[in-house]
Amino acid sequence: MDELRAVVQFAADCAQELLLDFEAAAPDDSRPRDALDAARLFVDGAPRSNLQRAAAFAAHRAAKGVSGEPAQLAALACGDAAAAAYLHPIARATQLGHILRPAACAARVAELKTGSAGSDEVRRLADRATSPLPEVLRRYPSAPSGSSRVAQLMRELDSAIRLRT
Repeated sequence: MDELRAVVQFAADCAQELLLDFEAAAPDDSRPRDALDAARLFVDGAPRSNLQRAAAFAAHRAAKGVSGEPAQLAALACGDAAAAAYLHPIARATQLGHILRPAACAARVAELKTGSAGSDEVRRLADRATSPLPEVLRRYPSAPSGSSRVAQLMRELDSAIRLRT
């Protein structure tokens, strides 16, 4: 459970950086913030419950209802942070989304805001992935190739974090 809480902490910290992007686009929609709050409850020691799962789904629905890529990615990242509480030990690459997608969303939003490649942001986020996150990540297959920019950034993050000791 301690490792899982560390994974959720990393995901929530990455998603937190994006929350204002969503709230600027949809100030009356609390679903992404609610998902982050649910993730933080788990990190702080509460048992995982349907609260994290329901909040994750709600934040993902919020992403579909807002315009603008930064706002959409922010809502997805917040939902993924709550969903990370349900990471399971079945070694499938699909589980990496729970670990890495919030950071990949943060890197993509940084690209959109600066107009530059996200490699500096990938390095910064990978540096935040302290133990036990690299060890947990190494239990899963490598991130699959994908055509979306977020999938590409997930793959870069995966490689950078796996190299950490």
